[in-house]
Amino acid sequence: MGLTPEQIVGDELIPILRKVERSERLSREDGILLSNTQNLTGVGHLANIVRERLHGGKTYFVRNQHINYTNICNKFCKFCSFYAKKGGPAPYQMSLEEVKHRLEWHRDVPLTEIHMVGGINPRLPYSYYLDLVRTVKEARPGVHVKAFTAVEIVEIARQGKVTVDQALADLIEAGLDSLPGGGIEILSDRVHAELFGKKLNGEEWKDVARAAAKLGLRQYATMLYGHIETVEERVDHLIQLRELQDETGHFLTMTPLSFHPESTELSDITGPTADDDLRAIAICRLMLDNFEHIKSFWIMNTVPVTQMSLWYGADDADGLVHEYEITYKSGEWGNKSQVLTYDNMLRMINEAGRIPIERDSLYREISAEELQASVMPKLTPLPMSKV
Repeated sequence: MGLTPEQIVGDELIPILRKVERSERLSREDGILLSNTQNLTGVGHLANIVRERLHGGKTYFVRNQHINYTNICNKFCKFCSFYAKKGGPAPYQMSLEEVKHRLEWHRDVPLTEIHMVGGINPRLPYSYYLDLVRTVKEARPGVHVKAFTAVEIVEIARQGKVTVDQALADLIEAGLDSLPGGGIEILSDRVHAELFGKKLNGEEWKDVARAAAKLGLRQYATMLYGHIETVEERVDHLIQLRELQDETGHFLTMTPLSFHPESTELSDITGPTADDDLRAIAICRLMLDNFEHIKSFWIMNTVPVTQMSLWYGADDADGLVHEYEITYKSGEWGNKSQVLTYDNMLRMINEAGRIPIERDSLYREISAEELQASVMPKLTPLPMSKV
């Protein structure tokens, strides 16, 4: 005879269980309790109730490729190992031809999404960003372009001497389909001043989100956790996102991002544990009642944790991912290929006892026939290389 929900969550979490059963919005105090309780299993059980209410056993994934077009950046964030610096990665800036070459690497994979972000490189002109989007659309007709964090959007507008609204409109005309999350990390003035003071503050980031929503541009949301933020700041971040989603309704999904301190200015701290990773995902699912999807990013929290997370609130396992360059292990600047094959993605989800569902970037389920017809590049065969 199995345990009852009341036995799993224990006396401490029963009031939250009752709210979850009634689909009632959780409070800040609830979020702090979920963050501090020793009963991680109970927190996961609560999140799984919501996850299965929304999605049953389905777990979504996408065939995607990441392109990080430059690592030159003038923001110098203390948590970042990506930007070019002495003792770290060498500086680079991709030409449009190099971007085309990157897209050629996976010409045999029916990708549906290209995810592009980069550093804030003041040498790049306005036209570069528009041409970057056009280049992807020309090389991969039908693909969804998810590109440019809010910080990049503000830089693009500055380069073009236009408003954020106009920059977004121009990018949409060029082929931009959605905005990724990122750019704010944690909506906390204290953490902003300490770790990334040269980037947008919280209200500026929200203003970009509002401008995107006004133009019908969908957006993803993130939270970088496990650095210097407090439990209270994590919960406040989620409440601010929830309030913004109440206002705009344009966010597609939430992705908690597990901080990697290696090769950053915070390398002396201990990074998040599996407990932290699973708890962050579960609390996102419970607090963000107006977000349909919660994603587990396997590159940053590992495949095993992502498998477990599918029972802790996550309904999305991200994608196959190619050439993710934002997070490196110390000393591995040249190792940029981080990929799950299609079969491995299916196996990862099946092994966790969930149902793999291939999706597009807007969470529409797609069949193999639709995929082949819509997004396989129509390219001439590459010449055989000489050995």
